[in-house]
Amino acid sequence: MNPLSEIALAGGLAWGSGLRLYATLLIVGLLGHFDYLHLPAALAVLQHPWVIGAAAVMTVGEFLADKVPAFDSVWDAVHTFIRIPAGAILAWGAMGDAMPAAQMAAAILGGLVAGGTHLAKAGTRAAINTSPEPFTNWTASAGEDGVVLGGLWLAIAHPAAFLVALALFLLLLAWMLPKLLRFLARVWRRLRGDAPAALPARRG
Repeated sequence: MNPLSEIALAGGLAWGSGLRLYATLLIVGLLGHFDYLHLPAALAVLQHPWVIGAAAVMTVGEFLADKVPAFDSVWDAVHTFIRIPAGAILAWGAMGDAMPAAQMAAAILGGLVAGGTHLAKAGTRAAINTSPEPFTNWTASAGEDGVVLGGLWLAIAHPAAFLVALALFLLLLAWMLPKLLRFLARVWRRLRGDAPAALPARRG
């Protein structure tokens, strides 16, 4: 695997982990198992049948959990402690043929990418869950499923194009996250019944 493909795979795995960790593991494991993708030695374990089977079970569980309004946010909250370190480890493994310093840099950046993607996903779904109807939630979830499939395909088949798309995504993420967090903070204050203090009335 050439350096560009390694970097794209590291970025794709980290990015995919923030959205659909188990589906990412399943897809890459199957591609490696059937020799459609040459995995670095550090990631070869992903193509073992036991790992593929475990990833398949968790993919089904995540697919179902992600379609249930409110429960999807609970699932996301729990996976804050899973997706981010997994993204860092997968990015580290994808750079297995590089020198240790490059692997460590990939792990750091991979954790950052997975964390940003996860926060955007979790925050967006929490905002969507403020609506009582479930259809927006289902549409967003199905869209995420498709985006992960397309993103991983692009990372493997067209690494340069994926890296450009990833850079644009990160720029959009940097612009969007502060606004999303402010919106969620306002929703939280309304749910708690907090309201800004009234200004004193003027006399005379």
